[in-house]
Amino acid sequence: MPNHVNIPIFLPEIACKNQCVFCNQQKITGTKHIPSAQEINSKIALHLSTIAPDTTIQIAFFGGSFTGLPLQLQEQYLGIAYSYIAQGHVSGIRISTRPDYITETNLQLLKKYGVQDIELGAQSFDDEVLRLSKRGHSSDTIRNAARMIHEHGFSLGLQMMIGLPGDTYSKAMNTAESIIDCKAESTRIYPCLVIANTELARLYASKQYTPLDLQTAVLWSVDIYSLFEKNAITVLRVGLHPNKDFESTDICISGPYHPSFKQLVCSEIWRQRFLEKLTFKKGKLQIEVSPSDIAHAVGYESSNKTWLRSKFGWISIHANPTLQHNEFTYRYY
Repeated sequence: MPNHVNIPIFLPEIACKNQCVFCNQQKITGTKHIPSAQEINSKIALHLSTIAPDTTIQIAFFGGSFTGLPLQLQEQYLGIAYSYIAQGHVSGIRISTRPDYITETNLQLLKKYGVQDIELGAQSFDDEVLRLSKRGHSSDTIRNAARMIHEHGFSLGLQMMIGLPGDTYSKAMNTAESIIDCKAESTRIYPCLVIANTELARLYASKQYTPLDLQTAVLWSVDIYSLFEKNAITVLRVGLHPNKDFESTDICISGPYHPSFKQLVCSEIWRQRFLEKLTFKKGKLQIEVSPSDIAHAVGYESSNKTWLRSKFGWISIHANPTLQHNEFTYRYY
């Protein structure tokens, strides 16, 4: 099966007329600059020169609300990307946008230029959470946008954010269920962070908002991730992309940021699998997992291996290429 690579084109928050309480897009994407046609061409060409053969490639417009851009600018960007489709260098285009920026006009334009995937920042399907977060739309807006995207033949991605104002574990799980009900092909799970110069930062300073702690965010994400896997939804990302700026409290004031957030989540998933299946007794234990799962089975910074060693005394975890993803076998000595 060929590998998949996105060539990311990050756009600043020039299209979004809304100001969500959590958003400071310049801090999150690290960009204020609107890329020119020449810059986009240069970036695409540079990426193409480094990508191995037998790779499925998409040009991905991330960071801003693409369909909120003026139509002329959308068409300019799409035209650049489409020229690489026409030359056979890339397979298609992926864009991200807001649910309330989906219209018939936008969808027809995206279809014309070879867009395949549309990701919506849903964040939550709970109307109270959406209101408190000042998203500017309702859960019905998300559902209607998802329906329109499917009707026009696009692949749908729905991103969610946990720990927003008013959010609870139950509401977050209901959001995950709604993403499944909307028949999304893919999703991303982001923990809400308190970023400097946002309304959320002011709410945090006045003790009107408390972010999730890291352990709670991981445990919520474990259940959400597992639910998506059970329903064959591709989880494209868990946690924000590692960003050294977030390690500074001048930028990320508070919240469950960790540069290896996904590994924390997947390590906990494997720890729970071991708890469910293994009989804990002193002795020796050998575990075999799929090569794709070895890092998560061993655990972040070998946390699972260390924990199992404390239970058994001796432990080995090896990759077995005959095993499928999420499968494992074990043997006591």
